[in-house]
Amino acid sequence: MVRFLPRTDLGFYLEEELRMIEVSGKLYRTCLLAALSAAVFNFGCNKKPISAPPPTARTEAPAPRPTITFQANPTSINKGDTTTLSWSTTNATQVAIAPEIGPVSAEGSTKVTPTDSATYTLTATGPGGTADASVRVTIAAANVEPTDTDRDRDRIFKERVKDAYFDLDKADIRPDARTALAATAEVLRAYPDIKATIEGHCDERGSTEYNLGLGDRRATAVKNYLVSLGISADRLSTVSYGKEKPFCTEASEPCYQQNRRGHFVRAN
Repeated sequence: MVRFLPRTDLGFYLEEELRMIEVSGKLYRTCLLAALSAAVFNFGCNKKPISAPPPTARTEAPAPRPTITFQANPTSINKGDTTTLSWSTTNATQVAIAPEIGPVSAEGSTKVTPTDSATYTLTATGPGGTADASVRVTIAAANVEPTDTDRDRDRIFKERVKDAYFDLDKADIRPDARTALAATAEVLRAYPDIKATIEGHCDERGSTEYNLGLGDRRATAVKNYLVSLGISADRLSTVSYGKEKPFCTEASEPCYQQNRRGHFVRAN
């Protein structure tokens, strides 16, 4: 048997159904929006961030090296007199003068009274490195008449100091030269105040430039041999004349041999 609901109950029922459908639609749309929002959020979180390019490294220019201007005025003085050292530097944080003076300002001057000939060296140090410059101050020799002792030393020097002779185009110390230099060393040991200059000489054959170099090697070889015999190196100086000051001018081997020598000259 079919039961018919009253009109009022049917209307209420239809209204409830419609309300339920409306609520379900709203709930569906809300869930859909929530799902879309979550998907967009996850996509944004999973996306890798774009990193900024690393900053370009700046290369700094190297610090400039110090520069120096250094001079003495005058450079030759009499014993007891003074001379003025003056200087200027750039790019330096530390400046010093040796010997004896020590640290100084970057620019200035000072008076010195050396007791003997001396070389003064200025050294400037800064972020860019170190630079140095030197000046030589010479004490002029006093013009004094030689004493009898000086005359005796000159005579002994000329008589007993022996030159060293060399073979053609050679700077080796020969056996006869060793004998001569041993005698010279005896004189220098007996008179420790005597100093000598060793001149290097050559015969006329060969160019001027070549013989100057050969003469220098010969003078140096003589000096080194005397040092090996115990003579102090600071008592010996060397100079090369090459073929410019021959002892003999004949074009013969005996004459050439006289010109190939290490010759001694008393220096004081």
